[in-house]
Amino acid sequence: MHRKKRIFYAFVLIVFLIILFLIGWFFANSFEGEKPAISLEPLPKFFTKIQEFKLGIGDRKRGLKRLKISVKQEGRDITVLEKEFPFNGLLNRQGAHHFEKEIFIDPQVLNLAQGRVDLYVEVWDYSRRGGGDGNHSLIQHTMIVDTIPPALRAISRQHNINMGGAALIVYQTSSDTEESGVFVDDRFFPGFPVDEKSQEGNHVSYFAIPHDTSRNPAIYLWAKDMADNNSKTTFYFHIRKNTFRLERLNISDRFLERILPYFSFYPFDPGLSDLEKFLIINNDLRKENHDILLKVGETTAPKKLWEGSFLRLKNAATMARFADHRIYYYKGEKIDEQDHFGMDLASLPNSPIQAANHGKIIFADRLGIYGLTVAIDHGQGVASIYAHMSKIDVALNQDVQRGEEIGFTGQTGLAAGDHLHFGVMVNGMFVNPIEWFDSHWIKDNITRKLDLIK
Repeated sequence: MHRKKRIFYAFVLIVFLIILFLIGWFFANSFEGEKPAISLEPLPKFFTKIQEFKLGIGDRKRGLKRLKISVKQEGRDITVLEKEFPFNGLLNRQGAHHFEKEIFIDPQVLNLAQGRVDLYVEVWDYSRRGGGDGNHSLIQHTMIVDTIPPALRAISRQHNINMGGAALIVYQTSSDTEESGVFVDDRFFPGFPVDEKSQEGNHVSYFAIPHDTSRNPAIYLWAKDMADNNSKTTFYFHIRKNTFRLERLNISDRFLERILPYFSFYPFDPGLSDLEKFLIINNDLRKENHDILLKVGETTAPKKLWEGSFLRLKNAATMARFADHRIYYYKGEKIDEQDHFGMDLASLPNSPIQAANHGKIIFADRLGIYGLTVAIDHGQGVASIYAHMSKIDVALNQDVQRGEEIGFTGQTGLAAGDHLHFGVMVNGMFVNPIEWFDSHWIKDNITRKLDLIK
């Protein structure tokens, strides 16, 4: 009898414990405290135009109950999206536990004012906590509404540009401008503050017209602010047509035998003839070297480093001009054609080379077809190039003065004889050096414009 009572009491206890466990489990699940997860991207600093946001929310336990997205500014509370998720199945097992959506918000449609705005994303789940409202998650992101593009105007008026030549424009931007300059078709020439003390937004930009321009390019000033608003405006310019020489070059076996050993560093495929190697040098290696000079030309000081006209190699004859179109022949047959981006100046062998103007050495090394090469940065995107040298007497990052000796002429690289290949670049684009030798051109096209803002 006592044994039956003990079994009965044990059974009652087990049932009680099971009921207690179920009640505890029910309350633990119903009143669970895990908040819903929210992911929102991107989180831009500025709000300038219609913006796409990728939203992801989730709740592993009780499931999603409610979503609200709103924008608040100066006392206004604008609901962008509000969504209810239905309760479905036992303990919402079949309810929504994950939700993703792309949301587009337009500051103009919402009639937002310029300045601070707060974006709120709020999510509730089906937990019984909070008086039955559920666990609550919130993301608040602050942005700046800025839909006004920067102000931009040209100060200099006359911009007469030779094909293959350079020009300078002086212009003014508003204080919120982050980047500005000149576009010539798709080529961008950055602008720079006139000097470190300039407080009025005065800028300069050196730009260039390609020597092979066959039509009037689209040229305009451009500016961007920190909010990525863009402005552009046209200005007066006149492009002077120019013609360049056609030059015929005969490639001999003797020339190939002399220059090819210099290019033993290049990974030619085995079995190539000397002529095939030359064509690779004249095309592939030439392009590689031009790409390097383009990068070098973009390494520039933000202030003007040079003064006056550029120096020309002393007592030197002009052997080749800028933009000469060279057609190469081998045994009477045309094999290639290239443009020459500089001037070839020849004096006595191993003649001393002077820095054309004040600046800083930004390249001093071997460079493929150019041989021993030096590049000097003159600031604000202007650089000079000295190639085929026999010796370099300057080091990288060294400051040099106008007329200071930097090395000697030679015939390293793809050179037929001892000479200096001299080039001028504007933001990586080669331009006609003749202009930079001319004090009258400097005065008319650069100095007078800079005087406008003194």
